[in-house]
Amino acid sequence: MSRILLAEDDQALARGIVALLGGAGYVVDLVERGDHVVPLERTAPSSLIVLDIGLPGQSGFDVLRALRQSGNTTPVLILTARDSLQDRIRGLDLGGDDYLLKPFEPGELLARVRALLRRGQGDPSPLLTVGNVSIDRTTGQAFLAGRPLDLRRREAAVLGTLLARAGKIIARERLVSEVFGMDDDVAPNALEIYIARLRKKLGPDGPKIKAVRGVGYVLEN
Repeated sequence: MSRILLAEDDQALARGIVALLGGAGYVVDLVERGDHVVPLERTAPSSLIVLDIGLPGQSGFDVLRALRQSGNTTPVLILTARDSLQDRIRGLDLGGDDYLLKPFEPGELLARVRALLRRGQGDPSPLLTVGNVSIDRTTGQAFLAGRPLDLRRREAAVLGTLLARAGKIIARERLVSEVFGMDDDVAPNALEIYIARLRKKLGPDGPKIKAVRGVGYVLEN
């Protein structure tokens, strides 16, 4: 599943959005200051940025400008209570990809997130297929030979990352960074546990997840 950077200083709203996105299977990193966005993007790139305009440290408009001037093309969904046409035009002109006014319905936020993630992947279809295994990148629902796979959220995230780079070795550290959020309490062997569960659920008919000693993992069809 995709990694999302949320920049929101309203703690109650931020907790709600993190819970909403996390429940939908996304890995969410939260920052409460605008000047924390660009540095975090450099160290842990995201698939989508959900950006409030009224941030301390650096306004959302200035964050957008800095991101685009640095060459960052990550899709940005602007969240704001500002409903003036001038503000909306300014945000889009600075490089925002979509605009959602507060208050908003959770379903609408999720729909816009899914649309922007598909656009950012350059693929209008959310379905990723390798051999007889497929996964819907927006919902985390996976299928083996057409039959639904019962996967937990993190298992789906691991499988989606492996499928997206099938045949290529993924360093363990990179796999962990794409599956777990910055604030997640990750046990040392957590990734190995999810890999073991996936191997069991994929069984003999699915693609093989091969460990490359000292490096990481590769999915072989």
